[in-house]
Amino acid sequence: MTAAPGQRFTGADHVVAEDSTQQDLRALFGHSVAVFASLAGPSHLLETANPAFFAALGEQEPRTGVHLAELIPGADGHGVITVLDRVYRTGVPHTGRDIPVVLGTGAHAREAFFDFTYEPLRDAEGAVAGVRMIGVETTQVKHAQRLIAEQRALLEQIARQAPLADVLDGMARCIEDLAPEQVLVSVLLADPDGLHLRHGAAPSLPEFYNQAIDGIATGEGVGSCGTAAHRRQPVIVTDIGTDPFWDDFRELADRAGLAACWSTPILARDGALLGTFAMYHRSPRVPDEGDLALARIFADTASLAIERHHIEQAKAEAEAHAEAARAELAQALQAEHELRAAAEQRATAAAELTAQVRAAAAVQAATPHPEHCQIGGPGGCTAPAEIKIADSWGDSAWGCPDHVEEAILHVGSVFIANEDLGGLAAYRHR
Repeated sequence: MTAAPGQRFTGADHVVAEDSTQQDLRALFGHSVAVFASLAGPSHLLETANPAFFAALGEQEPRTGVHLAELIPGADGHGVITVLDRVYRTGVPHTGRDIPVVLGTGAHAREAFFDFTYEPLRDAEGAVAGVRMIGVETTQVKHAQRLIAEQRALLEQIARQAPLADVLDGMARCIEDLAPEQVLVSVLLADPDGLHLRHGAAPSLPEFYNQAIDGIATGEGVGSCGTAAHRRQPVIVTDIGTDPFWDDFRELADRAGLAACWSTPILARDGALLGTFAMYHRSPRVPDEGDLALARIFADTASLAIERHHIEQAKAEAEAHAEAARAELAQALQAEHELRAAAEQRATAAAELTAQVRAAAAVQAATPHPEHCQIGGPGGCTAPAEIKIADSWGDSAWGCPDHVEEAILHVGSVFIANEDLGGLAAYRHR
C-alpha cells in the first residue's frame, strides 16, 4: 500500500498496510455461501431449504413444493439433475467439484461454482425417498486463485523489468477479465511535474478517447482522473451524464459509450503522484466494497511497476551521463595529447631555426668587411659600410644605416649580423 503525502513508513505502517491488504482480499473473496436443500421423490421436489439457498437463486421469498428444475433452469444442462437421478436410483452418495450453476435470471443472472454433496434420504424401511443436497459456493475461491495467479504473473514481469507498457496493458486486461461485470480499465501516467496525465494503457477504450484525454491536466473538477490525481484520493463518479466533474468531457464520454468512472490515484511510497487507475462502466453504477478493493489492489500493483520503471529509467540516464562524461574526458585527453605533441614539434622547429640562424651568423662573421655600402641598389652607394646584415639562407651584405633599415623592412628573415653593434637591439638604441 502507499503512504499519504508527507508520511513515512514505520513498522506500524507496515502492519496497517498488511491489514488493509487482507481486508481488500476479504472484501473480494471472503464471503462464501453454503446452501442446503432436501428433495423428495424421483422428480426432486423441494421440501425444505435454508435461506442461503433461496438467496443464491435470487428468490425473494422461500418457495417449496416445486421441482428443482423449475428453480434452477440450467441445472440439467450442468448435470445436476442427472446426478440427483443417479443418487436417487442407486442410493450411492456423490460429490461434485466446481459445478457451474447460473444463479438469478435476466440482468441479474450470474454464473457461480459450487462443490455439491448429494446424499440419499431413506424412509423407515431403508428405501431411498429423496436426496439431501449440500453445496458450498467456490466462485470466490476460483476468482481468488485467478487473481493470485494473475498478480504473480504481473510481479514476475515487473521483476524481469518487462516494458512498462506491456505490464500495464496486461494488468488492465486481467482486471477486465476478473471483474464480475463489464468494466473498461484505463491507466494514466503522471508527468514528472505532476501537472498532466499521459496515456499508459487502455486496451478496451476507443482510440479517439485515449488520444483526447492524453495530456489532461490534474486539477479539481477535471473529470474523475484529473480530480483523483489532484486530491490524491479516489473519486467515484457514478453517473457521468449528471456529474459536474465531467462537464468538459461529457460529449466525449457519450461518444465512447461511457456512463460511470471510478478513478484511484497511483501513489509512490513517498506519496508522489505516479498516475491514476480508472474503471469505466457502460451504465451508471455505484461500486461495492469488492470493486473498491479490486481497484486498491491493482493500483498498488501499478505503483510497483511504475516505480520500478522510474528507477530503471533513472539508472539508464545516469549510465548515459557517465558514459558521455567518460567520452568527453577521453576527447579532452586526446586533445591535450595532440596539443602537447604540436607544442613539442614547434619547439623542435624553433630550436632547429635558431641553430640555422646561429650557423649562418657564424659563417657571415668570417666574411671580409667591404669599404662601401653593398645594398644601395644599381646606382651603388658610396657611404661607408657600417652594419652587416644576413638571412637564414646564408646570404650576407654590409651597408650603411639607411639602406640596412630599408632591407630589414622589405626583406624577410633579415637580421643584423654585426657583432660589434651587439645585434638589432643595440642598433635600435644606437
